[in-house]
Amino acid sequence: MQTLTMTRFLTALLVWTLMAPGSGGRGRGTAWPTHTACRNEGLEVLYQSCDPLQDFGFSVDQCSKQLKPNLRIRLGIILREDIRELYLDISLISKGTSVLHYSYPICEADLPKFSFCGKKKGEQVYYAGPVNNPGFEIFKGEYQILLELYNEKRATVACANATVICS
Repeated sequence: MQTLTMTRFLTALLVWTLMAPGSGGRGRGTAWPTHTACRNEGLEVLYQSCDPLQDFGFSVDQCSKQLKPNLRIRLGIILREDIRELYLDISLISKGTSVLHYSYPICEADLPKFSFCGKKKGEQVYYAGPVNNPGFEIFKGEYQILLELYNEKRATVACANATVICS
C-alpha cells in the first residue's frame, strides 16, 4: 500500500514538474530562477517555484520522450510549514486549455504513508529514488503544469509551474 501511494505521489510530482515556468513570478518581486529538471533528445523539462517565499530542488535522472517505469528522481525542500497532513493539487494545461485537474491526499493524520509525513517546519525533506510509474510516451508539444502541495491548514508547502517541451 505504501509503495503504491508513494508511486502515485511521485508520478504526480513528476507530471507536475513536467510542465510551465510562470510568466514572471507572483506579485511584483523577483521571481525564482527557472530550473532545468532534465534536457535530452528533444525533451526539455523546466520548472519554477511559484511560492514567493521559497525555492526547491528537483531533477530527473533519465530524460526521455518515452518515460519508463522506475524513473529516478531527486527532490529536496526545507519545510516552512509542518506537514501533519499533506495534499497535492495538479492542473495540466495544453494549448491554453485545462486538460486535467487532480487532487490527492499524500499524508493523512491517521494514515502516515511516507517517512516525511509528520515532519516539522525547518526540517528537510529529501527523496532520491525511483518513481514506479506505468511508463508512457510524451507527445510532441508544449505542456504546462501547476502543482501545489499544502497542509491541513491550507498553507502552501511547495508550489511550482513547470513546462514540458517535446519536439
